[in-house]
Amino acid sequence: MARGEYWIQEAIEHRGSLRAYVQRKYGKRGFTRSRKTGRKIIRPEILKRLSKKHGTIGRRARLALTLRRLRRRR
Repeated sequence: MARGEYWIQEAIEHRGSLRAYVQRKYGKRGFTRSRKTGRKIIRPEILKRLSKKHGTIGRRARLALTLRRLRRRR
């Protein structure tokens, strides 16, 4: 992971790849609607299940959970 002020931009190399993976594997049942914005977001239980995997998909799911926690703190 990169150091410095803008580490998130360097941590996310392939935007949308986790969403594409969830769409391929789970289809519509992998997503839910956000209460605030109405946008489709990945279900938290699926993110937690994916975060236990090894490799790239697990790393992307763990980063997605971390970014959710950062957003919630504001």
